[in-house]
Amino acid sequence: MNLLSPHPFWPWQDGLPANFPALERNITCDVAVLGAGVTGALVAWHLADAGFDVVVLDAHEAAHGSTAGTTSLLQYEIDEPLHRLAHTFGAPFATRCYRRCDAALDGIARLVRTLKLSCDFERKSSLLLASTAAHVPRLRREFEARHAAGFDVEWWSRSILARRSTLPQPAALLSARAAQMDAYRFTYGLLQAAQQRGARIFDRTPVQRPRVHRRGADLRTAAGVRVRAREVVVATGYAADAWLPERATALHSTYALASEPLTQFAGWPADRCLIWETRRPYCYLRTAPDGRVIMGGYDEPFRDPAARDRLLPAKTAALRRRFAQLFPALPPLTVATSWAGTFGETPHGLPLIGRHPDRPRLWFAIGYGGNGITFSLIAAEIIRAAMLGDPDPDAPLFGFDRRPVAARP
Repeated sequence: MNLLSPHPFWPWQDGLPANFPALERNITCDVAVLGAGVTGALVAWHLADAGFDVVVLDAHEAAHGSTAGTTSLLQYEIDEPLHRLAHTFGAPFATRCYRRCDAALDGIARLVRTLKLSCDFERKSSLLLASTAAHVPRLRREFEARHAAGFDVEWWSRSILARRSTLPQPAALLSARAAQMDAYRFTYGLLQAAQQRGARIFDRTPVQRPRVHRRGADLRTAAGVRVRAREVVVATGYAADAWLPERATALHSTYALASEPLTQFAGWPADRCLIWETRRPYCYLRTAPDGRVIMGGYDEPFRDPAARDRLLPAKTAALRRRFAQLFPALPPLTVATSWAGTFGETPHGLPLIGRHPDRPRLWFAIGYGGNGITFSLIAAEIIRAAMLGDPDPDAPLFGFDRRPVAARP
């Protein structure tokens, strides 16, 4: 599937940080990881570090699918608000999901620090805006649910917003814990770290469906090369539906831009926090270390890549207008590059992680929605634990047969 239009920001800025060969001979391994984006890189690192013989295969250049197009806002918030997730699955289930995502922020920070990854990782706060006055009561319910669950949040009334920013919204919820980074460079750094642990990385190597048998799975590449693996992890992002017996997601197109660097940020609150909003679809924005604004939103139902990409000029103009509404004291954005991407979401904004009951030997690591990178780390941790024979207690939260789970003592 064509997941991304031309000219996404990160390859435009970073170039090609590393080269990996195409697979040209038959090989065997413990685990074949399909996909060399941020999810596949996290899975490969965790499994290689645990001592598994890992092979990573990607149909395209590594990190050139959705990873090249992400705006890399790292949040513990799931697209489904905590109070609504609690209504569907129960408060213990919902709180555990949010806490695991919060822990994933620390997990990513540890990886960056331990592996000395150069990816501009930076801790931030996150501001969720009530898009209209009608959204204030539901945002208040969300604030109360998070506060009751022990999350570090603040309620910003209209008067507080007016004192601290130029944002015109009637209210907002400030979360103390969020982060941002360059996920493209993070992915290349992880792949190289996995290589140092013995993982073999091959890109430009399309793979056909596996033939599963009692001892494992046989994969065939488009070039006729065979890969024998005891286990297969599908980490192909939003293209993973092709490996499932039924469609698990609704696909959407999203649009993003990166500006030329700004020299001042009058009206941007909380030390250039991450910003997003309650409307659906929502806009979201952050800054880069060099002063660029990275902004996205105005999603559309996905039809096909050509239709998605035709809308890019109009969507870019709409994002620029939205920025001017939020920050009237700042000059109009000068766009350095803009791009469109395709993403998927599940009904409740949760990922799908683990074995599918109808697909033996296949593991799935599929993060959906606005915080797919934190989901990717959770997937890597859950799959590693399962393969080591020590199941993660949070695995039922994110599996194919998820159901409410009682709170841990």
